[in-house]
Amino acid sequence: MARKKTIPVEEETTNMEALGLPEAETAEGAGEIPEGAPETPHDADALLEGLPERTEEAVEVPDTGGTDPLQGNAAGVGEPEPSGAPAGADPAVKPADEMLEAPPEGAPMTGTDSLPAVPEPAGGMEAPKYAGAETAEEGGPPAEASEIPAEETAPAETGGVSPEPSPPPPKSDRQSFFDLDFHDLDRDLTAEERQEWNSIYASYRGRSALTGTIIGVDPHSISVRNQGNGKMERQTMYCAIVIPYRVRVVIPATEMWEVGHERPDFVLQNMVGATIDFIIIKVDRESGFAIGSRRLAARSQRYFFAHRESLRREGAQLKCRVLSVGPRRCLVECYGHDLNMTQRDLRYTAIPDLRNEYRPGQVLDCVVKGYDPEKEALRISVKETESNPFEGAELRHPAGSRRQAVIAGKYGGGVFCNLPDGTVCMCNYSYQHEDSDFLVGDTVILVVQRHERQKRQMYGKILSKW
Repeated sequence: MARKKTIPVEEETTNMEALGLPEAETAEGAGEIPEGAPETPHDADALLEGLPERTEEAVEVPDTGGTDPLQGNAAGVGEPEPSGAPAGADPAVKPADEMLEAPPEGAPMTGTDSLPAVPEPAGGMEAPKYAGAETAEEGGPPAEASEIPAEETAPAETGGVSPEPSPPPPKSDRQSFFDLDFHDLDRDLTAEERQEWNSIYASYRGRSALTGTIIGVDPHSISVRNQGNGKMERQTMYCAIVIPYRVRVVIPATEMWEVGHERPDFVLQNMVGATIDFIIIKVDRESGFAIGSRRLAARSQRYFFAHRESLRREGAQLKCRVLSVGPRRCLVECYGHDLNMTQRDLRYTAIPDLRNEYRPGQVLDCVVKGYDPEKEALRISVKETESNPFEGAELRHPAGSRRQAVIAGKYGGGVFCNLPDGTVCMCNYSYQHEDSDFLVGDTVILVVQRHERQKRQMYGKILSKW
C-alpha cells in the first residue's frame, strides 16, 4: 500500500513560485479541477474522515482462483488502475473529485452501501459476476443457483426445515388378516371351535360358500360404501345373524340382495329359521366375529346353474328352500334365484294362509318350467311334483253326489272348498244361507254339480254347515 503524504499549502506555493510558474498556469497544469470543487486542497486523512463507512463483509465475492477485481491476485498485484487515478493510490479510497461529483440519475444516494464498478479486464474478457447477480440482458437465474445442493433448499413456509415424510397408507382388511398369528390365536380352541374358524378362514381366502341358519335379525350400525361417490358412510340397518357353532357371522341387508332386487325390511325380519349360503368378506379374529355376504354366494350358485344343462332343462327336478312366508305368498331360493311363489305355484288345493302350511327353512321339491339365460330368469313349480287331484275326479265324485269339505277361502262371492283327496270344488250358497253364516275353516256339506275339463275345475253348492 502506498504511503500517503501530506503537503502543506505554504510549501506547495513556494515550490510553484520557485519554478517561475504563474498561479493560473499552475492551477491548470496540476490537473482539471471539476466545477464546484473547493479551492483549498484537502489532505488524504481529512478526505478519509469524510467518506461513508463501508461494510464490505455484507457482500460475498466468490473465489475465482485468479485475479480479484477488488483485493488483487494472489501475488499482490491488482488490476490496472482506472484512467485518471493516480499511481500508487489506495483502490479503496476514491479521489476527491469523484466524491464531489453529483451522482448520476438513478444511482444510490451518499451513505448507501453500493458495489463499486468493476473495470473490464484487458483482452475483452468478461469480468467475474458477483454471487446472486443477474444481468438485465440475459434475465436468467443467478450464476451460482445451480451449485446449491437440492437438500439445502426448503420452502419458505417451513423455515428451512425439510418436510416430514408422509405416513405409509393404512393396511387393507386382507393385509391385516394375513398378518395375524393364527397359531397363537387358535391355541386354546377346542376341536369344534378350531374347525369352525378354519371354515371361516377358508371362505375368506378362497371365496368358498358356507351354509348356515339365520337365528335372528338385529339392527346394527355399519360402514357402507356409497355407490355414488365411493366413500364409506355409517348407516344403521338390519343384519341377519348366523352362528355356525360359536362364531357370530353378521350379514347386512345390503349383502342379502342383489342391487336392484332389494326386499323390504319385513321380509328379512321374517327370515328367522331360513337356511342360506354365504361367503365371508371380513374377519375380525380379535373380536370373534365375521361379516358375510349372501349375494356373492347366490351369484356363484347362479353361475353354476347356468352352466349345467341337466339342471336348467325344462322338467328337471330340483330342490328349493323357503326363505320367508306370508299369508298369500312366500319367498323361496333355488340355485341363487330368489322367487316369489303363490298358492297356485305351491298346491293344487286352496290354502287359506300359507303360514299354516310352510315355514322358513323348509326344503321343497320343484320342477323347472323355463329358464332365460340372458336375464337369469327361472320359473319353477312346486305343485307339479305331485299328480293333479282333478284327474279321476269324475269317477270319485260324480255329478249329484254329496261330499264333506272344508272352506279354504272366499273370492268374488265364490267359496273354495277342499275335499279330503285334495280336489277343489268351487261352490255357491244355497238360497237359505248368507255369506256371513260361513267362515274360512268351517266344515260343510256340498253337492257336486258339474266338471269342466278345459279349466280342470269342479263346481258345486253348499247345502249346510256340518
